[in-house]
Amino acid sequence: MLFLLKNTARIGSLVACVALVSSPAMAQNAERPDLQGVWTNASLTSLNRRDGVGTLVVSPEEARILAANVPVAGLEGGLDEGDGVNETPEEGKEDFGTRAYNEFWVDPGANLAMIKGEYRTSYVVNPENGRVPRLQNPNYDFERRNFGSRYATGFGDARGPEAIPNAERCLIGFGNKAGPGMMSALYNNTYQFVQTEDHVMILVEMVHDARIIPIFDSPEEARANRRPVELEQWFGDSVGWYEDGELVVESVNINPIQLSQSSIPITKEGRVIERFSRYSDDEIFYQFTVEDSNIYSQPWTAELSFYATEDRLYEYACHEGNYAMPGILAGARRLEMEEAARNQ
Repeated sequence: MLFLLKNTARIGSLVACVALVSSPAMAQNAERPDLQGVWTNASLTSLNRRDGVGTLVVSPEEARILAANVPVAGLEGGLDEGDGVNETPEEGKEDFGTRAYNEFWVDPGANLAMIKGEYRTSYVVNPENGRVPRLQNPNYDFERRNFGSRYATGFGDARGPEAIPNAERCLIGFGNKAGPGMMSALYNNTYQFVQTEDHVMILVEMVHDARIIPIFDSPEEARANRRPVELEQWFGDSVGWYEDGELVVESVNINPIQLSQSSIPITKEGRVIERFSRYSDDEIFYQFTVEDSNIYSQPWTAELSFYATEDRLYEYACHEGNYAMPGILAGARRLEMEEAARNQ
Protein backbone atom coordinates (compact mmCIF):
# COMPACT_ATOMS: atom_id res chain seq x y z
CA MET A 1 0.00 0.00 0.00
CA LEU A 2 1.24 3.45 -0.87
CA PHE A 3 1.28 6.24 1.64
CA LEU A 4 1.53 10.00 1.35
CA LEU A 5 4.68 11.81 2.40
CA LYS A 6 3.33 15.12 3.67
CA ASN A 7 6.34 17.31 3.13
CA THR A 8 5.43 20.91 3.81
CA ALA A 9 8.68 22.09 2.28
CA ARG A 10 7.70 20.83 -1.13
CA ILE A 11 4.49 22.54 -2.13
CA GLY A 12 5.86 24.97 -4.65
CA SER A 13 3.94 23.36 -7.50
CA LEU A 14 0.68 24.23 -5.76
CA VAL A 15 1.36 27.93 -5.27
CA ALA A 16 -0.35 28.95 -8.49
CA CYS A 17 -3.52 27.02 -7.68
CA VAL A 18 -3.61 28.28 -4.10
CA ALA A 19 -3.29 31.83 -5.39
CA LEU A 20 -6.38 31.31 -7.49
CA VAL A 21 -8.37 30.22 -4.48
CA SER A 22 -7.03 33.12 -2.43
CA SER A 23 -8.40 35.62 -4.92
CA PRO A 24 -11.95 36.96 -4.56
CA ALA A 25 -14.53 34.24 -5.24
CA MET A 26 -16.46 34.37 -8.47
CA ALA A 27 -19.95 35.75 -8.05
CA GLN A 28 -22.60 33.15 -7.31
CA ASN A 29 -25.96 33.52 -8.98
CA ALA A 30 -29.10 31.50 -9.60
CA GLU A 31 -27.51 29.75 -12.56
CA ARG A 32 -23.93 29.13 -11.44
CA PRO A 33 -22.89 28.02 -7.95
CA ASP A 34 -19.58 29.22 -6.54
CA LEU A 35 -17.58 26.02 -5.98
CA GLN A 36 -14.13 27.53 -5.54
CA GLY A 37 -12.05 26.61 -2.55
CA VAL A 38 -10.54 23.65 -0.73
CA TRP A 39 -12.95 20.92 0.36
CA THR A 40 -13.01 17.44 1.91
CA ASN A 41 -15.37 14.50 1.47
CA ALA A 42 -13.79 12.32 4.19
CA SER A 43 -16.25 9.91 5.79
CA LEU A 44 -16.62 6.30 6.89
CA THR A 45 -19.67 5.79 4.69
CA SER A 46 -19.21 3.49 1.70
CA LEU A 47 -20.89 3.32 -1.68
CA ASN A 48 -23.08 0.34 -0.72
CA ARG A 49 -25.05 0.00 2.52
CA ARG A 50 -23.70 -2.68 4.83
CA ASP A 51 -25.67 -5.85 5.46
CA GLY A 52 -27.95 -5.55 8.46
CA VAL A 53 -28.36 -1.77 8.19
CA GLY A 54 -31.93 -1.05 7.20
CA THR A 55 -32.18 2.71 6.71
CA LEU A 56 -30.39 5.41 4.74
CA VAL A 57 -30.54 7.99 7.56
CA VAL A 58 -29.56 7.24 11.17
CA SER A 59 -29.39 9.23 14.39
CA PRO A 60 -26.09 10.69 15.66
CA GLU A 61 -25.83 7.92 18.26
CA GLU A 62 -26.52 5.21 15.69
CA ALA A 63 -23.96 6.82 13.39
CA ARG A 64 -21.33 6.74 16.14
CA ILE A 65 -21.93 3.03 16.80
CA LEU A 66 -21.86 2.15 13.10
CA ALA A 67 -18.73 4.21 12.50
CA ALA A 68 -16.89 2.41 15.32
CA ASN A 69 -17.36 -0.87 13.45
CA VAL A 70 -16.63 0.23 9.89
CA PRO A 71 -13.91 -1.94 8.30
CA VAL A 72 -10.75 -0.01 7.46
CA ALA A 73 -8.64 -1.44 4.61
CA GLY A 74 -10.88 -4.51 4.67
CA LEU A 75 -10.33 -5.21 8.37
CA GLU A 76 -13.31 -5.48 10.69
CA GLY A 77 -13.44 -3.26 13.74
CA GLY A 78 -12.16 -0.04 12.24
CA LEU A 79 -8.95 1.52 13.48
CA ASP A 80 -6.69 0.49 16.36
CA GLU A 81 -7.37 0.71 20.09
CA GLY A 82 -5.86 4.17 20.31
CA ASP A 83 -2.14 3.50 20.53
CA GLY A 84 -1.60 4.39 16.85
CA VAL A 85 -0.22 0.96 15.99
CA ASN A 86 -1.95 -1.99 14.37
CA GLU A 87 -1.17 -5.35 15.87
CA THR A 88 1.11 -6.95 13.28
CA PRO A 89 -0.10 -10.44 12.29
CA GLU A 90 2.40 -13.27 12.55
CA GLU A 91 4.32 -14.27 9.45
CA GLY A 92 2.53 -17.03 7.64
CA LYS A 93 -0.87 -16.29 9.14
CA GLU A 94 -3.85 -15.67 6.88
CA ASP A 95 -3.91 -11.93 7.57
CA PHE A 96 -0.16 -11.39 7.32
CA GLY A 97 0.60 -8.43 5.08
CA THR A 98 -2.84 -6.85 5.36
CA ARG A 99 -2.03 -4.13 7.92
CA ALA A 100 0.12 -1.05 7.68
CA TYR A 101 3.14 -0.63 9.93
CA ASN A 102 1.08 2.00 11.72
CA GLU A 103 -1.90 4.22 11.07
CA PHE A 104 -0.14 7.55 10.93
CA TRP A 105 -1.10 8.12 7.31
CA VAL A 106 -4.59 6.61 7.48
CA ASP A 107 -7.29 9.30 7.72
CA PRO A 108 -10.61 8.06 6.29
CA GLY A 109 -12.76 10.28 8.51
CA ALA A 110 -14.20 9.96 12.01
CA ASN A 111 -17.90 9.38 11.34
CA LEU A 112 -20.44 8.47 8.71
CA ALA A 113 -21.08 10.94 5.90
CA MET A 114 -23.21 13.92 6.87
CA ILE A 115 -25.29 15.13 3.94
CA LYS A 116 -27.64 18.08 4.35
CA GLY A 117 -27.59 17.61 8.11
CA GLU A 118 -28.26 13.84 8.03
CA TYR A 119 -25.95 10.93 8.78
CA ARG A 120 -26.08 8.52 5.83
CA THR A 121 -25.33 4.78 5.84
CA SER A 122 -24.58 4.56 2.10
CA TYR A 123 -23.77 6.89 -0.75
CA VAL A 124 -26.30 5.04 -2.92
CA VAL A 125 -29.77 6.56 -2.47
CA ASN A 126 -31.49 4.96 -5.46
CA PRO A 127 -32.29 2.05 -5.38
CA GLU A 128 -33.68 2.51 -1.89
CA ASN A 129 -31.85 -0.58 -0.58
CA GLY A 130 -28.61 1.38 -0.88
CA ARG A 131 -26.94 -1.16 -3.16
CA VAL A 132 -25.49 -0.79 -6.65
CA PRO A 133 -27.86 -2.79 -8.91
CA ARG A 134 -25.20 -4.72 -10.81
CA LEU A 135 -26.33 -7.42 -13.23
CA GLN A 136 -25.39 -10.97 -12.25
CA ASN A 137 -24.15 -11.62 -15.79
CA PRO A 138 -23.08 -8.25 -17.20
CA ASN A 139 -22.43 -7.84 -20.90
CA TYR A 140 -18.86 -6.93 -20.17
CA ASP A 141 -15.69 -8.75 -19.13
CA PHE A 142 -14.22 -6.76 -16.21
CA GLU A 143 -10.84 -8.56 -16.09
CA ARG A 144 -10.61 -7.34 -12.50
CA ARG A 145 -7.14 -8.61 -11.63
CA ASN A 146 -5.91 -8.19 -8.05
CA PHE A 147 -9.31 -7.13 -6.74
CA GLY A 148 -10.22 -8.40 -3.27
CA SER A 149 -6.75 -9.74 -2.55
CA ARG A 150 -4.15 -7.15 -3.48
CA TYR A 151 -3.62 -6.07 0.13
CA ALA A 152 -2.78 -9.64 1.17
CA THR A 153 0.83 -10.80 0.82
CA GLY A 154 1.44 -13.29 -1.96
CA PHE A 155 -1.86 -13.00 -3.84
CA GLY A 156 -1.15 -10.18 -6.27
CA ASP A 157 -0.41 -10.58 -9.96
CA ALA A 158 3.30 -9.83 -10.46
CA ARG A 159 3.92 -10.94 -14.05
CA GLY A 160 5.14 -7.44 -14.87
CA PRO A 161 4.57 -3.77 -13.98
CA GLU A 162 1.42 -3.61 -16.13
CA ALA A 163 -0.22 -6.31 -13.99
CA ILE A 164 0.13 -4.23 -10.82
CA PRO A 165 -2.88 -1.97 -10.04
CA ASN A 166 -2.94 1.63 -11.23
CA ALA A 167 -2.65 3.08 -7.72
CA GLU A 168 0.44 1.05 -6.87
CA ARG A 169 1.97 2.20 -10.15
CA CYS A 170 1.21 5.81 -9.13
CA LEU A 171 -0.87 6.38 -12.25
CA ILE A 172 -4.13 7.47 -10.60
CA GLY A 173 -5.57 7.34 -7.09
CA PHE A 174 -7.57 4.42 -5.77
CA GLY A 175 -11.17 4.36 -4.55
CA ASN A 176 -12.55 6.49 -7.39
CA LYS A 177 -11.10 9.58 -5.73
CA ALA A 178 -11.20 11.63 -8.93
CA GLY A 179 -14.25 9.90 -10.37
CA PRO A 180 -16.31 10.27 -12.32
CA GLY A 181 -18.25 9.46 -9.18
CA MET A 182 -15.83 10.99 -6.64
CA MET A 183 -15.75 9.23 -3.27
CA SER A 184 -13.66 9.24 -0.10
CA ALA A 185 -11.00 6.66 0.66
CA LEU A 186 -8.42 5.76 3.31
CA TYR A 187 -6.55 9.05 3.13
CA ASN A 188 -5.97 12.25 1.11
CA ASN A 189 -9.63 13.22 0.92
CA THR A 190 -8.89 16.87 0.11
CA TYR A 191 -9.91 18.58 -3.14
CA GLN A 192 -9.40 21.98 -4.69
CA PHE A 193 -12.06 23.43 -7.00
CA VAL A 194 -11.12 26.24 -9.39
CA GLN A 195 -13.64 27.92 -11.71
CA THR A 196 -12.98 30.13 -14.70
CA GLU A 197 -15.44 31.48 -17.25
CA ASP A 198 -15.25 28.36 -19.39
CA HIS A 199 -13.63 25.59 -17.30
CA VAL A 200 -13.83 23.92 -13.91
CA MET A 201 -10.70 22.26 -12.55
CA ILE A 202 -10.89 19.73 -9.70
CA LEU A 203 -7.51 18.89 -8.18
CA VAL A 204 -7.43 15.76 -6.01
CA GLU A 205 -4.80 15.50 -3.31
CA MET A 206 -4.28 11.77 -3.90
CA VAL A 207 -1.76 11.28 -6.75
CA HIS A 208 -2.49 14.96 -7.64
CA ASP A 209 -5.11 13.79 -10.14
CA ALA A 210 -6.70 16.71 -11.95
CA ARG A 211 -9.97 16.86 -13.84
CA ILE A 212 -10.20 19.78 -16.27
CA ILE A 213 -13.81 20.11 -17.41
CA PRO A 214 -14.76 22.47 -20.26
CA ILE A 215 -18.01 24.36 -19.64
CA PHE A 216 -20.55 25.11 -22.38
CA ASP A 217 -23.79 27.06 -22.62
CA SER A 218 -26.04 24.02 -23.03
CA PRO A 219 -25.93 20.21 -22.88
CA GLU A 220 -26.34 20.09 -26.64
CA GLU A 221 -23.28 22.28 -27.20
CA ALA A 222 -21.31 20.31 -24.62
CA ARG A 223 -22.04 16.95 -26.26
CA ALA A 224 -21.24 18.38 -29.68
CA ASN A 225 -17.73 19.25 -28.45
CA ARG A 226 -16.65 15.87 -27.11
CA ARG A 227 -13.10 14.66 -27.67
CA PRO A 228 -12.31 11.85 -30.13
CA VAL A 229 -13.27 8.44 -28.73
CA GLU A 230 -9.75 7.16 -29.50
CA LEU A 231 -8.29 9.26 -26.66
CA GLU A 232 -9.77 7.15 -23.81
CA GLN A 233 -8.60 9.54 -21.12
CA TRP A 234 -8.19 8.90 -17.43
CA PHE A 235 -11.51 9.86 -15.72
CA GLY A 236 -13.27 9.78 -19.07
CA ASP A 237 -14.36 12.52 -21.43
CA SER A 238 -16.14 15.04 -19.18
CA VAL A 239 -18.09 18.08 -20.38
CA GLY A 240 -20.19 20.44 -18.27
CA TRP A 241 -22.81 23.15 -18.18
CA TYR A 242 -24.72 25.17 -15.57
CA GLU A 243 -28.37 24.42 -14.99
CA ASP A 244 -30.75 25.75 -12.30
CA GLY A 245 -27.99 26.64 -9.87
CA GLU A 246 -26.04 23.41 -10.42
CA LEU A 247 -22.88 22.45 -12.25
CA VAL A 248 -23.78 19.42 -14.37
CA VAL A 249 -20.95 17.20 -15.67
CA GLU A 250 -21.48 14.32 -18.08
CA SER A 251 -18.68 11.75 -18.55
CA VAL A 252 -18.24 8.93 -21.06
CA ASN A 253 -15.39 6.89 -22.57
CA ILE A 254 -13.35 6.12 -19.44
CA ASN A 255 -9.89 4.68 -20.05
CA PRO A 256 -10.24 0.86 -20.25
CA ILE A 257 -7.33 0.31 -17.84
CA GLN A 258 -9.06 2.50 -15.26
CA LEU A 259 -12.38 0.81 -16.04
CA SER A 260 -11.07 -2.63 -15.12
CA GLN A 261 -10.10 -1.37 -11.64
CA SER A 262 -12.95 1.04 -10.95
CA SER A 263 -15.71 0.62 -8.38
CA ILE A 264 -17.96 2.59 -10.74
CA PRO A 265 -17.32 1.11 -14.19
CA ILE A 266 -19.21 2.04 -17.34
CA THR A 267 -18.81 0.73 -20.89
CA LYS A 268 -18.64 2.77 -24.09
CA GLU A 269 -22.44 2.95 -24.09
CA GLY A 270 -22.68 4.18 -20.49
CA ARG A 271 -22.37 7.58 -18.86
CA VAL A 272 -21.99 9.22 -15.44
CA ILE A 273 -23.88 12.45 -14.72
CA GLU A 274 -22.58 14.53 -11.80
CA ARG A 275 -24.33 17.48 -10.16
CA PHE A 276 -22.68 20.03 -7.84
CA SER A 277 -24.61 22.68 -5.90
CA ARG A 278 -24.00 24.85 -2.82
CA TYR A 279 -26.19 23.65 0.04
CA SER A 280 -24.65 26.11 2.50
CA ASP A 281 -21.61 28.34 2.95
CA ASP A 282 -19.47 25.35 3.96
CA GLU A 283 -21.13 22.46 2.08
CA ILE A 284 -21.22 21.40 -1.56
CA PHE A 285 -23.99 18.87 -2.23
CA TYR A 286 -22.77 16.32 -4.76
CA GLN A 287 -24.85 13.75 -6.62
CA PHE A 288 -23.95 11.37 -9.41
CA THR A 289 -26.07 9.02 -11.51
CA VAL A 290 -24.67 6.03 -13.39
CA GLU A 291 -26.42 4.75 -16.52
CA ASP A 292 -25.26 1.61 -18.31
CA SER A 293 -27.59 -1.27 -19.17
CA ASN A 294 -24.58 -3.46 -20.03
CA ILE A 295 -23.59 -3.63 -16.37
CA TYR A 296 -26.53 -2.44 -14.24
CA SER A 297 -30.19 -3.46 -14.07
CA GLN A 298 -31.25 0.20 -13.76
CA PRO A 299 -29.75 3.69 -13.49
CA TRP A 300 -28.58 4.34 -9.94
CA THR A 301 -27.77 7.47 -7.94
CA ALA A 302 -25.38 8.28 -5.11
CA GLU A 303 -25.07 11.39 -2.93
CA LEU A 304 -22.40 12.85 -0.68
CA SER A 305 -21.13 16.24 0.43
CA PHE A 306 -17.89 18.19 0.29
CA TYR A 307 -17.15 20.39 3.29
CA ALA A 308 -14.98 23.49 3.38
CA THR A 309 -11.68 22.92 5.16
CA GLU A 310 -8.79 25.09 6.26
CA ASP A 311 -6.40 22.29 5.34
CA ARG A 312 -4.28 22.76 2.26
CA LEU A 313 -3.35 20.21 -0.36
CA TYR A 314 0.00 18.53 0.10
CA GLU A 315 2.24 16.98 -2.50
CA TYR A 316 1.51 13.32 -3.01
CA ALA A 317 5.04 12.12 -3.75
CA CYS A 318 3.93 8.73 -4.94
CA HIS A 319 6.89 7.75 -7.12
CA GLU A 320 9.56 8.96 -4.72
CA GLY A 321 10.54 6.18 -2.35
CA ASN A 322 8.07 3.81 -4.02
CA TYR A 323 10.01 0.62 -3.40
CA ALA A 324 6.87 -1.54 -3.49
CA MET A 325 6.74 -2.22 -7.21
CA PRO A 326 10.42 -3.12 -7.81
CA GLY A 327 10.33 -5.17 -4.59
CA ILE A 328 7.22 -7.05 -5.70
CA LEU A 329 8.62 -7.76 -9.15
CA ALA A 330 12.06 -8.76 -7.86
CA GLY A 331 10.47 -11.08 -5.30
CA ALA A 332 8.29 -12.70 -7.93
CA ARG A 333 11.27 -13.31 -10.23
CA ARG A 334 13.21 -14.81 -7.29
CA LEU A 335 10.35 -17.21 -6.55
CA GLU A 336 10.24 -18.18 -10.22
CA MET A 337 13.99 -18.93 -10.21
CA GLU A 338 13.66 -21.01 -7.06
CA GLU A 339 10.75 -22.94 -8.53
CA ALA A 340 12.71 -23.56 -11.75
CA ALA A 341 15.70 -24.78 -9.74
CA ARG A 342 13.54 -27.24 -7.83
CA ASN A 343 12.13 -28.63 -11.05
CA GLN A 344 15.51 -29.30 -12.65
